[in-house]
Amino acid sequence: MTSQTLTIHLAAPRGFCAGVDRAIHIVEEAINRFGAPVYVRHEIVHNKYVVDGLRDIGAVFVDTLSEVPDDYPVIFSAHGVPKSVPAKAEARGLTHIDATCPLVSKVHREAERHFRQGNKIILIGHAGHPEVIGTMGQLPEGEVILIETEEQARALKLPEGTPCGYVTQTTLSVDDTVNIVTALKNGIPQIQAPGKDDICYATTNRQLAVKSIAKKCDMIMVLGAPNSSNSKRLVEVASRNGCEKSMLVQRAKDIDWKAFEGVKHLGLSAGASAPEVLVEEVIDACKERFKVNIEFDTVTEEKTRFKLPSELTD
Repeated sequence: MTSQTLTIHLAAPRGFCAGVDRAIHIVEEAINRFGAPVYVRHEIVHNKYVVDGLRDIGAVFVDTLSEVPDDYPVIFSAHGVPKSVPAKAEARGLTHIDATCPLVSKVHREAERHFRQGNKIILIGHAGHPEVIGTMGQLPEGEVILIETEEQARALKLPEGTPCGYVTQTTLSVDDTVNIVTALKNGIPQIQAPGKDDICYATTNRQLAVKSIAKKCDMIMVLGAPNSSNSKRLVEVASRNGCEKSMLVQRAKDIDWKAFEGVKHLGLSAGASAPEVLVEEVIDACKERFKVNIEFDTVTEEKTRFKLPSELTD
């Protein structure tokens, strides 16, 4: 331990959201009910620690349904899947359980509503992200226009008077999305907004919490996976709001301690799929090296809970 004093500003809310917590419990309960192994199409959530822990108790993670043997249950990840996936599972007679976050399912229903009403559908999101693939897969190919940037939004041209509406990926940067939506509305005044913001409460709250500590921190560390959209957005939010020295770290063992030179105030948060044990792990690692003071910075308390699917509660 050095004589350096380090104040850790713990951002809250942080870590697991209700959708992630529900998805993990779905896998655990399915294993309890059906026995191991239970197959999961893609990572249930984007976090290696969580995935490895579920694998240890009997979850088998696969990329396609063709890897699932007959007569074994399969779970679809929290990010959502195209409609073709459960259709193929049903065609094979597989027991399938949908762990899609209810807030992602809400976006699916909005996109379907626009389609039924004859509206052109614009999806704001990141190409290739599982949630975007799942949302676009709710509708026939070619019915959804994907917009990733403000520049693309400004460049989008539709025939005058074309009825249309937009939906968004749930894990985007709130600030970036506002700018994209503004550009869309400027170019397409008739565009319909969602009845309620698509960016989920947990994403919004975690970004607000990071903003609240950014200016008083010399460095901000976000616990999360490199393929976690909401975790990467937290790093961007920190950097843009007063703490340029911001980084994404998966675990304490991945920390570059040389980066702490001159750091007296460390901000600490975690993406929505990162468990609190990883935050505690980083705090313990800091205590081994510094004299640590902890400040709790809470912007709001979350009480949202989602029920498990009926297949696991009947």
